[in-house]
Amino acid sequence: MESPFRDPELRLIETFGWDGAGFPRLQRHKARMTASAAALGFPFDPAGFDAALPAAPGPGPLRVRLTLDRAGHFDQTAAALPPSAPVWRLALAGARVQSGDPRLAHKTTDRALYDQARAALPAGVDEVLFLNERGEVAEGTITTLFFHLGQGLMTPPLASGCLPGCLRAELIAAGRVREAVLNAADLPAARLWVGNSLRGLISTVLR
Repeated sequence: MESPFRDPELRLIETFGWDGAGFPRLQRHKARMTASAAALGFPFDPAGFDAALPAAPGPGPLRVRLTLDRAGHFDQTAAALPPSAPVWRLALAGARVQSGDPRLAHKTTDRALYDQARAALPAGVDEVLFLNERGEVAEGTITTLFFHLGQGLMTPPLASGCLPGCLRAELIAAGRVREAVLNAADLPAARLWVGNSLRGLISTVLR
């Protein structure tokens, strides 16, 4: 089978929040890029990763994006992080992900499905959730899904077709979140949150 990672312009991505004093979850982001680089055959220099991130990129909050190309070169950009609404309105995406797609395990510039869905968000919707081919809820365009069905806070397993998010990993390691499959039919009964390393956990309502 032909590898889906043949694009010569493919880059790995990590997006950090800068809070004015540091980069939350920095080591988790570094570990994720290290693992993806090893899996995809990208040269990765840990010292180069550190050097590519400015010690103080500016007053927070900022969104800092670091990319790594196939030659092992890092590139960094920073921009202001605008405030987020306290409650996000969710809907289901029209397209579905394939849970066995290896691209879902790595954060790369091969994001057409997610970018297209985000660019086409309906009016009054802040995020859409993707289902996989089995009707399991996977993730949002830029967020991990978290849910509560009366048995504690949970998140879909990576096998449902999810990126190993850094906020997700932190909450699981702290024992605050467990993995569980969430079927689309169970969405109306669930309390839902979305989140990522930039924004933390965000309350939601499902349209």
